[in-house]
Amino acid sequence: MAAILRFRKLCFLEPVKCSTVSVQSFEKPKNDEKQSFEQPHKSESLVSAIERVLEKPKSKKIKKQPKEWRCVDSCCWLIGYLCTSWWLLLFLCNFLPANLPGLRVPEAPGVRLKRDGLTPLHPVVLVPGIVTGGLELWEGRPCSEGLFRKRLWGGSFTEIFKRPLCWLEHLSLDNKTGLDPPGIRVRAVPGLVAADYFAPGYFVWAVLIENLAKIGYEQKNMYMAAYDWRLSFQNTEIRDQSLSRLKSKIELMYVTNGYKKVVVVPHSMGVIYFLHFLKWVEAPPPVGGGGGQGWCAKHIKAIMNIGPAFLGVPKAVANILSAEGRDVAFIRSMAPGLLDSETFGFQTLQHIMRVSRTWDSVISLVPRGGETIWGDLNKSPEVENICYTSKARYLQSSSKENNGNDTDAKRSFHVKELPRYGRIISFGKEKLELPSSQLSIIDSKELMRGSASRNYNTSCGEVSSEYDEMSRNNIKKVAESDAYTASSLLDLLRFVAPKMMKRAEAHFSHGIAEDLDDPKYTHYKYWSNPLETKLPDAPDMEIFCSYGVGIPTERSYVYKLSSSDRCKSIPLQIDSSAYGSDNGCLKGGVHFVDGDESVPVVSAAFMCAKGWRGKTRFNPSGISTYIREHQHKAPSSLLEGRGTESGAHVDIMGNVAFIEDVLRIAGGATGAELGGDRIYSDIMKMSERINIRL
Repeated sequence: MAAILRFRKLCFLEPVKCSTVSVQSFEKPKNDEKQSFEQPHKSESLVSAIERVLEKPKSKKIKKQPKEWRCVDSCCWLIGYLCTSWWLLLFLCNFLPANLPGLRVPEAPGVRLKRDGLTPLHPVVLVPGIVTGGLELWEGRPCSEGLFRKRLWGGSFTEIFKRPLCWLEHLSLDNKTGLDPPGIRVRAVPGLVAADYFAPGYFVWAVLIENLAKIGYEQKNMYMAAYDWRLSFQNTEIRDQSLSRLKSKIELMYVTNGYKKVVVVPHSMGVIYFLHFLKWVEAPPPVGGGGGQGWCAKHIKAIMNIGPAFLGVPKAVANILSAEGRDVAFIRSMAPGLLDSETFGFQTLQHIMRVSRTWDSVISLVPRGGETIWGDLNKSPEVENICYTSKARYLQSSSKENNGNDTDAKRSFHVKELPRYGRIISFGKEKLELPSSQLSIIDSKELMRGSASRNYNTSCGEVSSEYDEMSRNNIKKVAESDAYTASSLLDLLRFVAPKMMKRAEAHFSHGIAEDLDDPKYTHYKYWSNPLETKLPDAPDMEIFCSYGVGIPTERSYVYKLSSSDRCKSIPLQIDSSAYGSDNGCLKGGVHFVDGDESVPVVSAAFMCAKGWRGKTRFNPSGISTYIREHQHKAPSSLLEGRGTESGAHVDIMGNVAFIEDVLRIAGGATGAELGGDRIYSDIMKMSERINIRL
């Protein structure tokens, strides 16, 4: 009886198992029940049978099905590997003995030059470029609670992961005014810490600042001219008085350092920002600073431009069209759903485009000079560009140094006819090789007529960009024109981003002046364009163009229409399947030329090589200009970090030769004493091919 009660208890707890046992064990005639109670040995056998049945499932092992491997798992493992490798390298760099072979760090230029007797003479002003300067929050929406005066840009970027949409909202500017949105105030971080490090362990200005300090510089004779790099240049003065503060600081440093002129060191977009300042400081108030015609000659000794983007960069166009560059296009080709996944709702590229299209400064980097500078449908200044391997580049530079020319090197690496780089945007790889007579080119007026019919559709999602207001038929009109040059690009951008262009073109211009004495060029929108403004009357001032060469740099793109019809999707994207011939100039839908990875040589050096060389209409006082190129040499090992001979756009600020140039100029040397020009690229030949009136 006890056994039966125990069995009923088990059945109550596990009814599914009980049903099977009951069918097998208790389907007997009723007259057999009495016999089962009368015969104890039968009852015992029944109990043992029941126990065997109950114990049998316990002995079975449930085999687990192998888990399906997903894309998210791959991403998590990849991030884990990267983080582990990073921490391992950080540990090795900090704890391995410095005297091991291959780990000996070269002596810092500041230490060597101090030993040679170099001391501070001229005050130094550093001007950061786009993106590299820190931004902090002064007023925000409720979602930004606890972030007062915390960095939203630069630093640890922890807020991206904590509250990404809130973070993006506070980095955006007002789409109509280009200034602060209501209820939000984000300002530039002041002081040297504004741009010494972009993120922990990733230096920008820190190495140069440290070497300046080694010869005796400190905050009384060294200043970081931080500004909000999102704004148009004139708006930095209207909102923050950044230009006025820079003028006052230079005047103060000039007086407090024994009336010594200032050496200015701007980087990237900071180069054209300071070019704007040179015209602003002389212009009369209220638009200008009221310094007068002799202010620059009195206060500035030299301007040492680093990675200058004088004539713009083609990658700014790709950023506006599809929020892409070669790296993003590569990621999209490897993991198509990662950046704009509909499943996870990331919409990363859409968010990036929405925010960056509120930054007027992006338009300042759109290529300037039109087809005269960047080439037309048939030719471009880089017609002889050859995409060498690293070994070939080394042989080329050696040939130049030994023989003074690169004829033999180029003969050794003869390649097929190169594509026409003047076609900055092409729709389809085959359009690159067609003669211009066979291309279908839409008239700009026809393109702009299409922009009038726009669908103001804001009913599908929270991410909004100007593509949302365009129908698919209007988007297809863009691709009907096979290729766009630097001139027709402006009409293309006005078509796909009319609000951004209308707002930003009130602050920037991209042409070439016919008559620089025309009164219209006194307007501030021309001041940052070196082809539409004059240098100040300062014959004793010197201008340096210092940049890296030997790194493939984005020059033009092959685009296609996106296959996605999802609402809020970006309809244009780089065709990452487009590859060129063996010369390797076309990879993943991007054409490459010589440069520093961000700025092509023609943009960085044309003004120093030809536009300002000697007395020209752009340089009426004959300010001396020098080209100081730095041949890129990659670090020999991962333990070497970012290298002391790098020519990359940001890493060059850790380049030993560049730092030595800055220290010597700050210590009183002239460009001639540095050795004059140092050229490895074909910039002089490129400049000869550019037909411009000087």
